[in-house]
Amino acid sequence: MAEGSGSSLGSGSMEANPALDTTLPRHDPESSSPHQPESLVDALEYEPAETPPLSLASRLRQPRTILSIVVPLGIIGFFLYLNRERLAEVPQLILQANPALVLAAFIVFYLGFPLRGYRWSVLLRESGFELRTRYSMEILYISWFVNCVVPAKLGDVYRGYLLKMNSPASMSRTLGTVFIERILDIFAIAILALGAGYWSFRTGMSDPVRLLFVIGIVVVIVSAVGLFTMRNFGRRILTRLPLPHRFIDLYDKFEQGVFGAVGLKHLPRLAILTGLIWSTEGLRLYLVIASLGFKNVEIGLSGAMFVALIGSLLTAIPLSPAGLGFAQAGVIGVLTVVYGVPLPEATAITILDWVISVLSIIVLGAIVYVISPMPRGMGRISQPPAAKPAQTAA
Repeated sequence: MAEGSGSSLGSGSMEANPALDTTLPRHDPESSSPHQPESLVDALEYEPAETPPLSLASRLRQPRTILSIVVPLGIIGFFLYLNRERLAEVPQLILQANPALVLAAFIVFYLGFPLRGYRWSVLLRESGFELRTRYSMEILYISWFVNCVVPAKLGDVYRGYLLKMNSPASMSRTLGTVFIERILDIFAIAILALGAGYWSFRTGMSDPVRLLFVIGIVVVIVSAVGLFTMRNFGRRILTRLPLPHRFIDLYDKFEQGVFGAVGLKHLPRLAILTGLIWSTEGLRLYLVIASLGFKNVEIGLSGAMFVALIGSLLTAIPLSPAGLGFAQAGVIGVLTVVYGVPLPEATAITILDWVISVLSIIVLGAIVYVISPMPRGMGRISQPPAAKPAQTAA
């Protein structure tokens, strides 16, 4: 998934966020001349105590952001036009949904955010920075909002930048915790999807299901090999490349965030938390399907888990905000091809699930973005005296 971010969105007082847009000029505190970062690494290295926050409205006006939204919407519109006769009943199908079950799906989905916030606070604590779950959940939710409105999963970078802007945390080390969190999610999605798919298709598998199983196994293997390589050979590989020394310094802190955040002592707890988080995804879709009451749709809880996790994996495609177009096509495809759900019913399920898991974040996330002090750098997060001091340099 859906995987996503003051003053008002259009406030002219909000300047560019270098972590999200390295094309805008920066200002060196030791110089009166503007500083233009050569790369994202250069932008991350520049971490003054007072950093101007992100102009989200400016980001939304950029051509690449507009294209990332308009093109998928155009493809979706073309699909709806081609199937307009078959999909004419979709609005009525959605309107007949049971409100109580829709509300239950909404609640289950949002129960995942305290779990996600607590998990991130555990990862940060292991890397040497104390962050209360209340703050971690607020920052994480705002980053999800950003992921839902801009492409390239920039909300993940923005999450680290929000923490840096409001605390003495090292940004590159924080991004390491975000990275290992995503790796935990990939493992959980692949393993849970394989388990749910195996149970759902225990009486027999079609060729498309076998292909999905192979993809899941490959994802797990590639992720494991990538972590092993980073842990044992990452720095040695980088030192052999013609890279600036500051890049190696940033990588060292990033690696400390990645591997320092996951200790053997806390790994079982992190595994359980991650499993619970992604179980809420499957239960949400199960309740959405139940709320629509389709008599010809019976995929069970294991099937709902399988489909929801496939959809969540597709939201990671960085070409559009929250995988717009790709995730919906994937869910409809799995429902129709693998489970034989009629196209109108599959489309109604997908749209209602998208309303809960993405549209609600856009609406509520915009409100949180406006009222939260975090995007303005005013939500100061101090460290307790007994806490391990966090480095101020990235």
